Amino acid sequence: MVLFPKEAKAVIESLLFVSNEPLNIEQISEITGINPGEISELIEEIARVYETDEHGFYLREVAGGFIFMTKPQFKNYIEKLYKPHLSSLSHAALETLAIIAYKQPITRSEIELIRGVKVDKIINTLVEKKLIEELGRKETPGRPILYGTTKEFLKYFGLKDLAELPALENFITEKDED
Repeated sequence: MVLFPKEAKAVIESLLFVSNEPLNIEQISEITGINPGEISELIEEIARVYETDEHGFYLREVAGGFIFMTKPQFKNYIEKLYKPHLSSLSHAALETLAIIAYKQPITRSEIELIRGVKVDKIINTLVEKKLIEELGRKETPGRPILYGTTKEFLKYFGLKDLAELPALENFITEKDED
């Protein structure tokens, strides 16, 4: 099936709109039969359209694919609609997740050394939520499990990749340096 340029753009836009997972160029190409180079160009065009103020969402590259996301300035309205469904992480879980994100691959005991408390339950919760995963085992006595973040982590925080994490220096205070 051959698609005209405007139709191809509309097809790609509709796929991105209905997908609850980021779609990469190869997936879109497989579904549509459009060559990857043309898809890249059409995605750029779609992204430009939704950057304007007249739209409530925009196209973002996240976790190796593209997905529509709502604009941050509309967060309060969306939370009113979905508040019962929002699943937030505890402060302890966020702290543990931050340690893993910045120090990965890292073992449970290394996390506990940094946090100063046991993290077994938190690690289990983060694994269940698919925000972290086992990356292998450390080549030390006991061969402890190494943990790292997942694509779900990138999606949860709306990141293209780990390079988009804020600089760690932004979080170190004078008290921390003592």
